[in-house]
Amino acid sequence: METATETQHTGPDLGHTYRRSVRWWAQQSAGVADDQWDLPTPCSDWTVRDLVNHVVGEDLWTAPLMRGHTIADVGSRLDGDLLGEDPRSAAASAAIEAIGVVEETLPAHGTVHLSYGEESIDEYVRQLVADHLIHGWDLAAATGRDRTLDPELVADVAAWFDGTEDAYRSGGAVGPRMPSGGNPQADLLARFGRDAAWGPAHAGFAAFTAAFGRGDVDAIMALMTDDCVFEATGPAPDGIRHEGAADVRSVWESLFTETGSPAFRAEESFVAGDRGVLRWRFDWVAPDGSPGHVRGVDVVRLRDGKVCEKLSYVKG
Repeated sequence: METATETQHTGPDLGHTYRRSVRWWAQQSAGVADDQWDLPTPCSDWTVRDLVNHVVGEDLWTAPLMRGHTIADVGSRLDGDLLGEDPRSAAASAAIEAIGVVEETLPAHGTVHLSYGEESIDEYVRQLVADHLIHGWDLAAATGRDRTLDPELVADVAAWFDGTEDAYRSGGAVGPRMPSGGNPQADLLARFGRDAAWGPAHAGFAAFTAAFGRGDVDAIMALMTDDCVFEATGPAPDGIRHEGAADVRSVWESLFTETGSPAFRAEESFVAGDRGVLRWRFDWVAPDGSPGHVRGVDVVRLRDGKVCEKLSYVKG
């Protein structure tokens, strides 16, 4: 999370605020169970492991940036997987190192070199506070832990975000703002593009969408109920209705085995109660080598975290 907009913000000691945010994050990463690393998260493109790897990367970047090095100086050494075979230890080690470096360098109130240019150390640390707080919530939500945020951290990040939200959103660093949540924590999450009610339905829908992206029929069916229904896009005007897991499976097997180079990509999705909406694009290559694609929308019903009804519609 980076923005070129620096705000004038007063509040609790910044070093203390940063330590509290990183410790909150570290508590969540330490609590990930062995069978939870592949779970979906409120960051729709990331599994739990992807999310932890992202924050570990930020923690490892903290030392060189706070000590005056540039992105070019670091090069590619912090790219890729940073978790290895013991992701919990990797996350704990990176967090401890980052806390120590910030304690050492923050009092100088110098500058850092970020992707968009030179920035004050104080502003950079505030960005890190927000990242650890929000991504800690993402991880708690994904793994079923208590997702209650420290009210003082919520207030501090909200006050800072007042001056940076527009820049974050226009730069694509956060998703569309969600409806107001009715309390300070839910409101802050909404401003960062999160649904405070994220739960099994959201997780199931995210996993279902990811399985389509991989073309993994077994995973798709594992995320559909035995009595599932799929209403196809054709033939016009109503499409064919397929009922039951066996019938629906045959459609997906045909789609992914008989279509040349099938590629399904989610463009946007949201969940409200037991309903989900997904905007998607499907690409393929015809027998003559020419590419083709169609864009459409799925209206989905969920039951106990699984898809029980999928109604598909296409443009044109």
